[in-house]
Amino acid sequence: MSDLPRLRELQADPSVVALGEMGLDYHHHFAPRTKQFQFFEPQLAMAAELGKPVVIHCREATDDCLAVMRGFPTVRAVFHCFTGSPGEAGKILDAGYLLGFTGAITFKKNDALREAVALTPPDRMLVETDAPYLTPTPYRGATNASYLVPLTVRAMAGVLTVDVPTLCTALSVNSERVYGSWA
Repeated sequence: MSDLPRLRELQADPSVVALGEMGLDYHHHFAPRTKQFQFFEPQLAMAAELGKPVVIHCREATDDCLAVMRGFPTVRAVFHCFTGSPGEAGKILDAGYLLGFTGAITFKKNDALREAVALTPPDRMLVETDAPYLTPTPYRGATNASYLVPLTVRAMAGVLTVDVPTLCTALSVNSERVYGSWA
């Protein structure tokens, strides 16, 4: 936790609009769960104190992430690179958070993820690359980059049965609501 003072110092820069990526990852065994909690909770406390949103990394740990986050009800959060089930999406949405979707929704066998997109209201979603990973089809396997975001947005619009300009407006409004104006 020796990095927390440095993290706090970085938050003073006005270009820093959020804290993250932070959270719990039970898929990769990079750190024991107890150690992950020891870092996650103080970061959420700092976000609450500073009034900044957080970008959540949550892999195979939805219930535990949400349990920890309940202790910080004022913190706004985006569950970054959401690849979970419709049930997990429902729990996150019920808790009041946003979901960030990537090119993974374009993968042929990701029907469950497309179901999660379908149940997410347009005012509760964001689009992201997770570059260099999760490149949308038909470029899957290549390096992902921001110029490929329109492929993900088109896929999201198709799942939601809304036109692309309407979804783009919603995504822009959501982004500014969470992170502030780009101006």
